[in-house]
Amino acid sequence: MTLKGRRAIVTGSNSGIGLGIARELAKAGAEVVLNSFTDSAEDHALAEDLSAETGSAVRYIKADLSKCEEARALVEAAGGCDILVNNAGIQHVAKVEEFPTAKWDAIIAINLSSAFHTTAMALPVMKERGWGRVINVSSAHGLTASPFKSAYIAAKHGLVGLTKTVALEVAGQGITANAICPGYVLTPLVEAQIPDQMKAHGMDRETVIREVMLDRQPSKEFATVEEIGGTAVFLCSDAARQITGTTLSVDGGWTAL
Repeated sequence: MTLKGRRAIVTGSNSGIGLGIARELAKAGAEVVLNSFTDSAEDHALAEDLSAETGSAVRYIKADLSKCEEARALVEAAGGCDILVNNAGIQHVAKVEEFPTAKWDAIIAINLSSAFHTTAMALPVMKERGWGRVINVSSAHGLTASPFKSAYIAAKHGLVGLTKTVALEVAGQGITANAICPGYVLTPLVEAQIPDQMKAHGMDRETVIREVMLDRQPSKEFATVEEIGGTAVFLCSDAARQITGTTLSVDGGWTAL
């Protein structure tokens, strides 16, 4: 398939899952807007390198998605979009009674509220064109829970609910809204955690991955950023035009348990 002529915004996309999705969309021919809260030479060089690699136009726009006005300004600065991927997210782990208020507010703002603001700005252009794809990157934790992650889990569950509401509001207008729910994905951030986990548990790399990090993932394999990106490209395809208001789990069987 081709996404030539389509513009995609991918939030939180200068590394990890977001960058993997952006790369696959660009490989499919979409013009891509990368985003994060920084505005460094490396950010813009990343966009240039991705453009050279894929042959698609790629640019970088800074926006701090903890601020509603910047989330909305991102879509405006991009000139609207045909494909919106809400991927930005942060995490903090603590008991509910010890959870810092500032961390709760930041996680809800970045992981959930920013998706509302970008979607609200993107939909008018999608409606005008009669075509659009809203893809929210939720999590296996958008469908189930774990202790000590109250803000993250609340936000990811909320993102699934937002997805369903948007899908119902735009049904029949050529626009779909879906949530991808990854389990553990092998990103640079996760890769960096492996040596510490090996030391903490006194295990070799393969054992700590299988028995600690992937304890809840029955496949005992990480998903890859390429697989998440490929899922996003599929959701943009004509084959997926009747898939809307739902979740696609890419979690090695985690939520089947």
